[in-house]
Amino acid sequence: MRAHKWVGSLHPRLAVVIHDLLMVALAWWAAKTLRYLLLHSGDATFLEMEFPLVLAVQGGVFAWTGLYKGLWRFASLPDLWNILRAALVGTLGIGLALFLYDRLQGVPRSIFVLYPVLLSILLGGPRLAYRFWKDSRLDLFASRQSRRVIIIGAGRAGEALARDVRRDARYQLVGLVDDDPSLRGARVHGVPVLGVLEQLPRLAREVAAQMLLIALPAATTAQMRRVVDLCQASGVPFRTVPKLEDVVAGRAHFNEIKKVAIEDLLGRDSVELDWTAIRTGISGRVVLVTGGGGSIGAELCRQVARLGARSLIVVENSEYNLYRIERELTTQFPDLSLTACLTDAGDRIALEQIFRRHRPQIVFHAAAYKQVPLLQTQIREAVRNNIVVTRVVAEVADAAGCERFVLISTDKAVNPSSVMGACKRVAEIVCQNFSRRSLHTHFITVRFGNVLDSAGSVVPLFREQIRQGGPVTVTHPEISRYFMTIPEACQLILQAAALGRGGEIFALDMGEPVRIRDLAEQMIRLAGKQPGVDVPIVFTGLRPGEKLFEELFDAREDYSATTHAKIFLARSREMAWEVLLAQLDLIEDAVRTCDEEDLRLQISRLLPEYRWQQTDHAGSTDNVIALHPADNEGAA
Repeated sequence: MRAHKWVGSLHPRLAVVIHDLLMVALAWWAAKTLRYLLLHSGDATFLEMEFPLVLAVQGGVFAWTGLYKGLWRFASLPDLWNILRAALVGTLGIGLALFLYDRLQGVPRSIFVLYPVLLSILLGGPRLAYRFWKDSRLDLFASRQSRRVIIIGAGRAGEALARDVRRDARYQLVGLVDDDPSLRGARVHGVPVLGVLEQLPRLAREVAAQMLLIALPAATTAQMRRVVDLCQASGVPFRTVPKLEDVVAGRAHFNEIKKVAIEDLLGRDSVELDWTAIRTGISGRVVLVTGGGGSIGAELCRQVARLGARSLIVVENSEYNLYRIERELTTQFPDLSLTACLTDAGDRIALEQIFRRHRPQIVFHAAAYKQVPLLQTQIREAVRNNIVVTRVVAEVADAAGCERFVLISTDKAVNPSSVMGACKRVAEIVCQNFSRRSLHTHFITVRFGNVLDSAGSVVPLFREQIRQGGPVTVTHPEISRYFMTIPEACQLILQAAALGRGGEIFALDMGEPVRIRDLAEQMIRLAGKQPGVDVPIVFTGLRPGEKLFEELFDAREDYSATTHAKIFLARSREMAWEVLLAQLDLIEDAVRTCDEEDLRLQISRLLPEYRWQQTDHAGSTDNVIALHPADNEGAA
């Protein structure tokens, strides 16, 4: 069996070797014959060992130059250069061998000019012809029907994609479209540029296109929306190549074809980051991430590992989430010193032991509860996890002499209308005032809105509802939220951490708010269905604690710009240290005794602007688990 496989794998190479040696013999014979014919000096004669010497020397040169490693299917200019080099070196070697054998007796000197030219033609011609034959799909035995394809974008990405598509028998490239006027009437790999983008619906009908491939990896979000609108207007299925930043970050491969995701349309344009400052702050440091198995926490772990942290400690209370991120990190970063800790970040004893053992220098506190409707009826757990745990982690980090503590907060902490928002606002106040008292640790808060496709967020829920045929549930026709992608949010968190000197609240520029209704309609269209026709949209009404519009700043915070265009600084709220500690102690007492009325009282003292709403405490299943997708936020 093994011998059979060996022969099967050897056979194509052996055929190439035999072909090339036959071409060597033919080129030598033709060069010598041609010389005598041109000079009319009789018939060419050959020495007894002439052909064996020529074949042996030239064959050895072929092996030395690696000519047999190239595939005829992908023959290109580098292969032709390799052939020319092998021919020239082989000519010199043959001349030397024949000189040593018989002082070049009967070998005209002009043959050493004709031979490499003829050999290059005889070796290069079949290779290029074979590639042209494969690329042109001249395989008469192929029975598969190919799909007619238009590529959108005739730049470098479009050219590379066109080359790959023409090699794939499943597709027939019929044209490209591009807005560049200099490409009008041009051809890419023999395929015409049919026109501009606005003509796409008409052109798709005229050439009977069956697939549209978007090759615009550097397109802005606005440009991508325009392209997708035109693709949808054409009524033809479409796919895209990944964005450049996804390729650079290793999240995708160049020319990989994928469905257009909602992140491609709602994500913002890539931002310039001070990677030198970010890398300097992370490289060689010991970093701890709480909630490291969640959406934001896991992405922070990936980016911290990518930036060269000396050691990474992941604290997570979900066994499965911890298992998943540990397996991913050990696979992608085998040299990383990784410690996975299955524990609640509020377990002071366990946390103190972790800090004593590993001495983390930077802490990213991403552990939090985030589902607004659920937490409206789970006040004790919301307070315990979002306030008490934050205090525990902050105190342990400060006592251990940690350099930086970064709290991941939310836009729902601004003028809070929900239990979750109120708890995160208190957590912000805790960190701001800790920074004023700490001798070692810089406490920094980073505040942002929703992240696309995070666990429990609107995108996966809508996707599931669309898959089931609907309805897609939206609370209000005008409800809107800020969105950014998980990688971008984490990159800006790292940038804010590098900017912070202690006590700041950094708010990330979330761009323009997005109507949840528009988001639902766009996702339905991306799934190839019609909103309200194939998949209904149902408005369920605002829930307790839910806002129509989110805010990134309180009017009293007097925000200002920073050195980074996408990060703003809000003025922190200062409190008397003793008063704050006393309030936190009372909150912890109420948590221990499960006294929700006292929890309301203590939080109202810390946040006079927050007004408690009457909520249903019946504890029915509907009230507990029927979460609305628009009510989540990005802290995992």
